[in-house]
Amino acid sequence: MSTSVYIETHGCQMNVADTERATDRLRAAGYELLDTHLGADVVLFNTCSIREKAAQKVLTRIGEVRHEPGGAGQLIGVLGCVAQLEGAAIFDQSATVGLVAGTRATDRLPELIEQARAGAQALDLGERGELDDWNVSSTVRHSKHVAFVPIIEGCNKFCSYCIVPYSRGRERSRPAEEILREVRRLLCEGYTEVHLIGQNVNSYRPRSTKGLEDFPGATPFSRLLRALAATGMPRIKFTTSFPRDFHEDIVKALEEHENLCNWVHLPVQSGSDRILRLMRRGHTAENYLERVRTIKGSPRRIALTSDIIVGFPGETDADFEATMRLVEACQYDGLYIFKYSERPGTPSAAMADDVPKELKTERFLALERLQRRMQETVYASYVGREVYVLAEGESARNCTDLTGHSTCHKVVNFRGDKGLVGNILKVRITEAKTNSLYGVMV
Repeated sequence: MSTSVYIETHGCQMNVADTERATDRLRAAGYELLDTHLGADVVLFNTCSIREKAAQKVLTRIGEVRHEPGGAGQLIGVLGCVAQLEGAAIFDQSATVGLVAGTRATDRLPELIEQARAGAQALDLGERGELDDWNVSSTVRHSKHVAFVPIIEGCNKFCSYCIVPYSRGRERSRPAEEILREVRRLLCEGYTEVHLIGQNVNSYRPRSTKGLEDFPGATPFSRLLRALAATGMPRIKFTTSFPRDFHEDIVKALEEHENLCNWVHLPVQSGSDRILRLMRRGHTAENYLERVRTIKGSPRRIALTSDIIVGFPGETDADFEATMRLVEACQYDGLYIFKYSERPGTPSAAMADDVPKELKTERFLALERLQRRMQETVYASYVGREVYVLAEGESARNCTDLTGHSTCHKVVNFRGDKGLVGNILKVRITEAKTNSLYGVMV
């Protein structure tokens, strides 16, 4: 009888991709993968360290699982960013954990599980092996229509507030030929859309650019975009971009190829140059706005989304007002707002967290109100327009409606039959909601 495993995933798209990869390796090694922790022999938590008190939240979740029927006899493992950062300390924090595997130990999970089941504490915080394979089979992907394709992992930017360079390591780009081969295979398997993912996708710098020889571009990333567009994959999206490495040639590539989707996620974090320096972002507000003007000035309408942190150490009213002005100038299609909280081990953790919680909340709500007003205008401008939507499934609110994303990454709901799922459909927008659009098929 095979050993059964359940993997619970928290965090970003990279974590989802890592879980897909882990699932593929475990199945190939003869393990049975379950959709629930109930009855599983092994329960693995693929963790994220971006949020506050991430390690404590993982331990709380482990406690919940252990107290459910059958939980006492399960092997518990911690994977991902919390595992990479905490390492062997997790064994001291929870006697029920028998396996700790870092962000680059995915392919070694079968051996680690066997080691832990034999009674030893299994710990692996090592680098990826030279022969580790990034590819995963279609049977384990999170969607039958949309595939995540990591093109770069890690980060060299070392922003003062961010734990990612410590949990994910330095930037490591996949060979271009390998990425192209994966996307062509996904196309043959019937996938309609790929998301190129990484902490900073436009920082892509592979050791080998084989496969890009016939494609122009000012940067390796823009050359890769053009090469991937030539594969014929119907839709190609990418996230996340780093402002300092965002070249105008990326916008030109989007203008040249309709299957390169018209959406850019470009986190700014603050509109104050003083705070940006303290954050070690490597760009100014004006540098950022130059890139926004390039995106907004394109003859192709490109949706723009971003991230903002409010209440960074030392942020004054003037600094926050600068952020408000920048957000108003950018007219974002969507904005993710976060209240600052320190991450132990980052440079900003040594700064005095001197913005009171109440003031952080006040600024969060003020920025949210501003964004909501602007977003209403942006979404209303789509009414009467036609957009192309990948039908991804039934709407959660109405079983007679389908839901999906447009090329500009808007959630769109519309009346349609389940047999249309997986198709790209033209939809005329008839109504703008708070965070979604509604329309009718053309």
